Amino acid sequence: MTQSDQQDPKTFTDFLRRLFKGILDSIAAFLNKLGIRPNMVTAAGLIGNLIAAILIAYGKLTWGGLIAMLVGPLDALDGTMARMRNESGRYGAFVDSVTDRYSEIALYGGLLVYFNKTGTWQDALLVFFAAVGSIMVSYTRARAEALNYSAKIGLLTRAERYIVLIPGIIFGFPHISLWILALMTHVTALQRFWYVRKQAKETPPH
Repeated sequence: MTQSDQQDPKTFTDFLRRLFKGILDSIAAFLNKLGIRPNMVTAAGLIGNLIAAILIAYGKLTWGGLIAMLVGPLDALDGTMARMRNESGRYGAFVDSVTDRYSEIALYGGLLVYFNKTGTWQDALLVFFAAVGSIMVSYTRARAEALNYSAKIGLLTRAERYIVLIPGIIFGFPHISLWILALMTHVTALQRFWYVRKQAKETPPH
């Protein structure tokens, strides 16, 4: 069974993309008319998250969270722009995935510095487990697809992780968000592991 043969269950991210498709298409068309390229939007998202991470590190949680919330939709916008320009391809997807990881890790890094100043080693450990879980969610999908399996499933894909993390930062309760992420990201990674295992058992050996 190959990735093209396997039909993934619909995720919350898929639902969001369908829900806001009209808005994204309109904004993407407008930006394309202005001559703005998709990679510029991707870079803007990364820079915005880096700024958010610096603000969080300095204890400006609300401002950092608001900036992260504002640049979050750029992740979907750059892909929409690329498709409209007939420029979507493997390299663009690669760049998008790499910058997404840097953006997410930057926010965790900001929280790590913040807790290093204001919290305890347990707080730092909580950030570590949440960050590792988030990376493993992405890695399990990337590795599965490299082996021609499908793994686009799970409770906490990137959109859900942002929905959990950013309100906690904005409203000053990052511990609650991090506890949820530290647990549920690893559950999501295991979901993908077992999903790939099921495909492997159904695939005839070569």
